[in-house]
Amino acid sequence: MNHFDTAQLAALLAAVGVALVLLARARLPLLGGFAILAVAEVVLVRSGDGGGVSAALIAAAAAAALVGIAAAVLLAQRPELVIPLAVAAAPFRLPLNFDPDHRFLVAVADPGQLGRLLPLYAVLGVAVLELCWRTARTRRVKPIPYMLAIPATVFLALTCVSLLWSDDVPAGENLLAFFLVPFGVLVAVVARAPMPAWLSRVLAIEAVALASLFAVVGLAEAATHKLLFFAPNLEVANAYTSYFRVTSLFRDPSLYGRHVVLGIAILLVAIYVRRIGVLWGALLIALLWGGLYFSYSQSSLLSLFAVVVAVTAFAGDRIARRMVAVVAIAAALAAAGLVAASVGEASTQKATSDRSRRIELTARVFAKHPILGVGIGAQPRATQKISPRPGPEAKFVSHTTPLTVAAELGVVGIAAYLALLVGAARVLDLARRLRPALGLALGAAVLALIVHSLFYSGFFEDPVTWLALAIAANTVARVREEPR
Repeated sequence: MNHFDTAQLAALLAAVGVALVLLARARLPLLGGFAILAVAEVVLVRSGDGGGVSAALIAAAAAAALVGIAAAVLLAQRPELVIPLAVAAAPFRLPLNFDPDHRFLVAVADPGQLGRLLPLYAVLGVAVLELCWRTARTRRVKPIPYMLAIPATVFLALTCVSLLWSDDVPAGENLLAFFLVPFGVLVAVVARAPMPAWLSRVLAIEAVALASLFAVVGLAEAATHKLLFFAPNLEVANAYTSYFRVTSLFRDPSLYGRHVVLGIAILLVAIYVRRIGVLWGALLIALLWGGLYFSYSQSSLLSLFAVVVAVTAFAGDRIARRMVAVVAIAAALAAAGLVAASVGEASTQKATSDRSRRIELTARVFAKHPILGVGIGAQPRATQKISPRPGPEAKFVSHTTPLTVAAELGVVGIAAYLALLVGAARVLDLARRLRPALGLALGAAVLALIVHSLFYSGFFEDPVTWLALAIAANTVARVREEPR
């Protein structure tokens, strides 16, 4: 069996496994789903790196398994720590490089480079073992509400199956192995984890603490003009512009800005629902705003604007709503004027930082493959092929999630995407009605990610998206069970 056949078989297994773990209402489907996903994940990872199985790799895997089992035994004593650990690990990408040619299989990556979501993968592996042990022992399976489980299953299964017709199988493998399949597992685990009453306060503190850490590092980079991690094109851009964009603990200013906006959104909710004093909340928001400013991320500012308007509409009093409405209208008019002036003084492509060209080319890919698209991960390559001007694939990423979904999965994928958004809105709204503070904070976070993804890619590839939805589903399932 060749490389492509192996990868596509693993993708089919992943689709089955995701469906089982998200829809399971009984012990055997859940445990069987995790077993299938483990096999699929191993095949995808090994197929993607093209490496063989060496003695050193087997030894490393055995050692990791022993450590994971030991950690799962400890976690079984306090399973309510699953969600806090996942939230703490979600943003971090350790600067490590894995290669069979390395003496110890792993080495520190080159300066400026970041690796995979290794802390999150470690937490997920341990949490899966703990959940399997708890399920086998108690024979009970906490159901995930169908309003989220069904559309999430359909979307994730479709992305897995689309590897069968993908024009860029290696890129599709990468997305499945390191993002979508692990995030399906993330939903299955977090939505079934214990959720004590104190957890919402801990999660809010965690989120604000992480955002504050990122902002402090960003401010330090702005003061010293030295980046810890960066993409090569950003280093060049900073050398030839009058302003200096920071990345904090990320490789990209927009990703950094996205995480800071999440912290501001949660603080704003906490202020409105009186979980934190106005003075302390304002001071923390000022810190985060300072860090956000030096990212110079327009997509992050737009997502923050949307969050402020939405949270005020839901939680603010009449005066606050009127003030925000006036400011929103004024800001919208000013932004429209600036855009019109920019387009008038320069070409549309230059005024939109090349986004218009990417959108136009990606739309042409969708027009040529309207039903099922070009397959998972293939949008940049397909766009590159039809471009009249050559360039690296990174220059052809659409940076618009709905358009990327349309190009890669066609109208079928758009339908699945919209169904998932509807399911997310339903579960978040129900969580808000049942637990107002927690539900509103989760809704604000998801809204920030949705708006950000309209101008920058990474909605489905961001673990925070799936974490927020899983916590909302957990809240709904838990409250529904309480009367019994």
